[in-house]
Amino acid sequence: MTLPQYININGTSYSADKLSAEAKQQAANIQVVDAELARLQQQIAIAQTARNAYSNALIEAVKGAKAAAKEEKAAKPAKAAAKEAKPAAKEEAPKKARAPRKAKAAE
Repeated sequence: MTLPQYININGTSYSADKLSAEAKQQAANIQVVDAELARLQQQIAIAQTARNAYSNALIEAVKGAKAAAKEEKAAKPAKAAAKEAKPAAKEEAPKKARAPRKAKAAE
């Protein structure tokens, strides 16, 4: 990386040509670190986007499971009501009269 013609440090502008070798090296180090920070910020943005997608997929999966559970729960009372209606229909039907039992012959 090449240093810019002027470097600003705490509001003061310095000519890169007039900096010592050590100052130039530190300025180059700052450039490398800034580039790495920019790269990492891009990685964070990518990871955050993926996390948001996974979160949305989880929400949809839970909603789908809840909807299925609601449908199943709604279907159970209907089935239970149908089962209850059948025995009730049997109870409401008139009972047939039985023929009287024959007495056993005494021996």
